[in-house]
Amino acid sequence: MMKAHEIMISRVYKVKETDSVRSVIERFIEHRISGLPVVNERNEIVAYISDGDIMRYIGKHRDIIVDSIYYVGVVKGDDQDFEERVRKILDLNVMSIAKKKVIKVDWNEEIENVAAILGQKRIKKLPVERNGVLVGIISRGDVIRHTFKSLL
Repeated sequence: MMKAHEIMISRVYKVKETDSVRSVIERFIEHRISGLPVVNERNEIVAYISDGDIMRYIGKHRDIIVDSIYYVGVVKGDDQDFEERVRKILDLNVMSIAKKKVIKVDWNEEIENVAAILGQKRIKKLPVERNGVLVGIISRGDVIRHTFKSLL
């Protein structure tokens, strides 16, 4: 049975938790990728940021109706225009929009489990860790290539 470390890409594009969203977007564009692990100074995975997180921030924020027992109010959506939001996001710290609950696998995980996680969680990539440290990343394409190449 193949293990995660046999098919993972060891050269992982990543950002540090102290980086701004600007460095995330630069990497997205430069490497044509759509998501990155965020690590601390010990190279431990502390968050994950994807193009979806960026879309949610720059997309139009609708008004939210807050309805509690005590009052009903409207939290105003957007008064700032699109360009203003786009400019503002660049200087935000990556941790302010990254997801802190990271789905990841151990470097010894079996490929069938990796495939199951990628499919069920509807994610495109899985960071791989060994002893708590980021050592690689596996995409859906990696799983498909390694699983079917001997059969085609």
